Amino acid sequence: METTKLIPVLGTAAFGLLIVVTLGIVYLTLSGWRDRQRREQDRRANR
Repeated sequence: METTKLIPVLGTAAFGLLIVVTLGIVYLTLSGWRDRQRREQDRRANR
């Protein structure tokens, strides 16, 4: 494969991986936030 054809493929792959990693971080952040909210609600209900 020529270098001129390889660069756009690598750029597209890097962009795709960036999107996947970003979405993973957002998912983990939101799930952690939801868990904290549930724990707070349980703690308030058990008082």
